[in-house]
Amino acid sequence: MKEDKSDKASINRLQLTTFKLQSLLNITQAINENLTREELLEIYEQLLTRDLNIGKVLIFKLDDTWKCLLRSGDVGESYACINVENDLIPIQDISFITSSPNKTLNAFDIVIPVINKGKPIAYVIIGDIEEGEGVSPIIKHLNFIQTLTNIIVVAIENMRFFKESLRQEAIKKELELASKMQNMLIPSTSILPRNDKIYMTAFYLPHFDVGGDYYDYIQLSKNEFGFCIADVSGKGMSAALLMSNFQANLRALFTHDISLDALIEKLNERVMFAANGEKFITLFIGKFNYKTRELQYINAGHNQPMMYQKFRKELAMLGKGCVGIGMIDEIPLIRKGSVTIEEPAKIICYTDGLVELIDGKTVSFGTKELEDCIMNNYSIEDNIQAIIKKQGIFEGSPAIFDDISILGIEFF
Repeated sequence: MKEDKSDKASINRLQLTTFKLQSLLNITQAINENLTREELLEIYEQLLTRDLNIGKVLIFKLDDTWKCLLRSGDVGESYACINVENDLIPIQDISFITSSPNKTLNAFDIVIPVINKGKPIAYVIIGDIEEGEGVSPIIKHLNFIQTLTNIIVVAIENMRFFKESLRQEAIKKELELASKMQNMLIPSTSILPRNDKIYMTAFYLPHFDVGGDYYDYIQLSKNEFGFCIADVSGKGMSAALLMSNFQANLRALFTHDISLDALIEKLNERVMFAANGEKFITLFIGKFNYKTRELQYINAGHNQPMMYQKFRKELAMLGKGCVGIGMIDEIPLIRKGSVTIEEPAKIICYTDGLVELIDGKTVSFGTKELEDCIMNNYSIEDNIQAIIKKQGIFEGSPAIFDDISILGIEFF
């Protein structure tokens, strides 16, 4: 008789072991078949409630925030009252909570934390330990439940990482496309005018894939051309979108007939409408006449371009203008600057990313290096290359934290 009981117990143990191994195999196959998170959770729930006779199951999982992924059995109001940060985060090991001083958890029996790199990523709470003869199913199958839980949670976490990587890759491709599109809006140096009267060159480097800097050249008539450099407040996609809108408006409005002050007023209206006062644009815009050699300009809150006259060896700042575009509904005062360039001269326009550099924990502002680079008889092309080298732009200087644009013009 004793042998019969022993044989029966051995058979039961064998059957249970076989069941657990088969269950783990089924779970592994389900993961390899790329079942959804919901399908994996359904398999997990059935194993615990139907096959192991567990009465209540909760799974809290950390994604961006803590969320309840599974609620099975009669969890009632106790489920809604659980606050993961307060009630579960302190638990780092499998813990019995039937006599926990935390009344929120008293409706359950055991908490199984899933720890990854020292931090909890999930908590499984199970309950309804059977009273009476024999060992409760939770105690009896605790190691198996823990193994099963870890496999399921890690699989779900890997799914999240995979989806996130796909999302990041999609965003990366969109940014690459946006960067290409934005670069198409900014004139290539190859199409800038280079003749016996002027030589124009430029440099453009967004801090991210897309940026809020912009420069342009527009032929207004046979003897006149316009140019500008601009900077949207902020960086990234929103700045790039506003700058694209601004570029379209500028090219539509900037003609031979319009005065610079009227152009500024119209641009201000368009930017206020597009940005609703949440962003603004600093702008330096100029118009040069080959015959009269007059340069008219307005500086709308932008860094003051430097003009160096080679014979006189004088450096002047082009600062006349007004407040930035899009700062206020109506610009109260616009002062137009005018300079007659009667001798060889150079002008360098730039955005603030070139001179606002991180110096330790502070942001330093300085134009001394730029002045040193332009006050000489070298060409504007050589001057800009010297600036790039001096500021360590191509070396990835950690002091640089903004988009950088430079527009240079040499008048012969």
